[in-house]
Amino acid sequence: MNAPKMSEMLFSLKCFMASMLALYVSLAAGLPRPFWAMMTAYIVASPFSGAVRSKALFRVCGTLIGSAATIVMVPRMANAPELLSLALACWVGLCLYISLLDRTPRSYIFMLAGYTAGLIGFPAVTDPGAIFDTGLARVEEITIGILSATVVHSLFFPQGVGPVLLGRLDRAIADAQRWMSDVLKPGAAKPHNTHTRLALAGEISELRVMSTHLPFDTSQLRWTAGMVHGLHDRLSVMVPLLLAVEDRLNTLREVDPDSLAPWTRLLADVAGWVAAGRDADPARAAQLRAELAQLQPALAANASWSEILRLNLAQRLDALIEACEDGLELRSNVSAVMQGGAAAYTPHLTATVLHRDHGMALRSALATVITILVCCAFWILSGWQSGAAAPMMAGVACCFFATQDNPVPLIRMFVKWTVISMPVAAFYILFVLPAVHSYEMLVLTLAPVFLTGGVFMPRPATAGSSLAFLIGVAGTLSLQDTGTLDIPSFLNSMVAQLFGFIAAAVITSLIRTVGGDWMARRMLRTARREVAQMANAVSREPLLKISARMVDRIGLLMPRLATAHPTPEARAVAVDGLRELRVGLHVAQLCGMQQPLEQGGVTLRPLLAKLGSYFGSGGHTHGLAPASLLDGLDSTLRAVCAAPAGVTGAARAQAAAALASMRRDLFPRAAAYQPETAS
Repeated sequence: MNAPKMSEMLFSLKCFMASMLALYVSLAAGLPRPFWAMMTAYIVASPFSGAVRSKALFRVCGTLIGSAATIVMVPRMANAPELLSLALACWVGLCLYISLLDRTPRSYIFMLAGYTAGLIGFPAVTDPGAIFDTGLARVEEITIGILSATVVHSLFFPQGVGPVLLGRLDRAIADAQRWMSDVLKPGAAKPHNTHTRLALAGEISELRVMSTHLPFDTSQLRWTAGMVHGLHDRLSVMVPLLLAVEDRLNTLREVDPDSLAPWTRLLADVAGWVAAGRDADPARAAQLRAELAQLQPALAANASWSEILRLNLAQRLDALIEACEDGLELRSNVSAVMQGGAAAYTPHLTATVLHRDHGMALRSALATVITILVCCAFWILSGWQSGAAAPMMAGVACCFFATQDNPVPLIRMFVKWTVISMPVAAFYILFVLPAVHSYEMLVLTLAPVFLTGGVFMPRPATAGSSLAFLIGVAGTLSLQDTGTLDIPSFLNSMVAQLFGFIAAAVITSLIRTVGGDWMARRMLRTARREVAQMANAVSREPLLKISARMVDRIGLLMPRLATAHPTPEARAVAVDGLRELRVGLHVAQLCGMQQPLEQGGVTLRPLLAKLGSYFGSGGHTHGLAPASLLDGLDSTLRAVCAAPAGVTGAARAQAAAALASMRRDLFPRAAAYQPETAS
């Protein structure tokens, strides 16, 4: 194990200072469980001050909502423990369901509202008359812990999330530019690692979520949140455009390499402009796009497949240059604001556009409700005096790890380090704390364990285990009356907590656990269902939203596909599934061109109906679209080529490009398109 770094030791010191400040204020205020505040200070800790502040706001709101719900439910159902257990379990499940639909830090509001009700409600069943005082005390203790962490992490050597986010964003931009430059290099088609390149999609989605902390940051970058989100939008647009440009170039190099000869110099110029990065001349982009317009072939009625592909390439490359130009301008504006300039509002998409899985959220909520009810039933039927800790910890475990495909390994890890923390907590409760008679001595006795454990929290490999250990110690102290506790009651309480964790692991493994391969197939089915809805005119969304959600899904799918498809054949099928994700963009484009095309005598309804039928059926195999759909695409493409240009305007060329993209995505190995032949 590596020696602790200075930054890790500083973070551990700040966490300990925040927890001791929270403990001091709670003790001074005479709160009944001051260690709640101490534990909360560790739960909300983060290396980035902006993340601490945003989580602080959301957790306070969630705690208030959860406490209010408990105060409403417990007195009214105190005489019916079965009904109260059902009400609390359903409340936790409902809050968890809502939180899983929001993949930003705002989800803390609903998650905290859920399990806070369990933390307060279940222990109060035996004394419902004091529920208001108990709820108020928990809110005060948790709020003190949150505020203490916020103050310490914001004032003492704060590390802003802005510079880290900007550094990762610059790397993502550089990756996109490197990809673009590599695609445009002259020469034969080059082998590439699709999974490695599409990892950029996961980075874009992760950065979009991470940037929600930006308005709470301590750095000056907090004023540029709109621009940063705008950069995410441009990157989201660039990924499908890069895939399209790369595919068209490689296809043309195979079917008609001589047709790219006039493009060689322009492609090299674009690659050079992109390689310049942030030093690229914005005026040069307009010149490149003008040269590209001159190379774009006219769409004739008998246009060949090579001409249509070059038309498609010109349009996609033009859009790619524009997105790259906008991204460089936004990045330049961000630098200007950081140097003291004024921040301008940039219209952008919010994180609500990201992929949502209502079915898995409902499944997680159901597993949580059943787990809590099983623990409550055993507690009530057995008359277990300390049994309230079982449903309480079961709810916490189910909520903490609900975002994982398989939460069981993390629950097991949590159980393992909770068990490891039990002897330490027992030593403090039974031997150390009874001998402590001053706050200063309390700080000295707690320092060795918490300063040492806090060093491992910033490390990704040990963050979960170290936090589980520290929460295990602090949580045990917060759940016990340290002045009157004896060994039997301590062990009884620990067994109840472990029972809750084990019940969560068992029931989650039966109801909630899924494999990465299953989740990948589910996401692809969801994407196809959305394409079917667009084709059947059930849903209409802007292209930017569809592109952002498509990129987000690619980012979610890549790590799952990488582990779920070890063979080249299975991986090829998975890549075909990723190709189908892009069809939604083409369908949205075609739907926006229906009116001008119909004026030129071209109807898209038969093709859209076939697309809706294909994507709406759940039994087809990825990459094996029916031949009838290929015939429909080709006949529609011939009709578009034959339509009068004066009536349809620019929609004719745009529709031909969209149909060509759709043909390449759905039938990448099909024979070349054949134009209409004279009879």
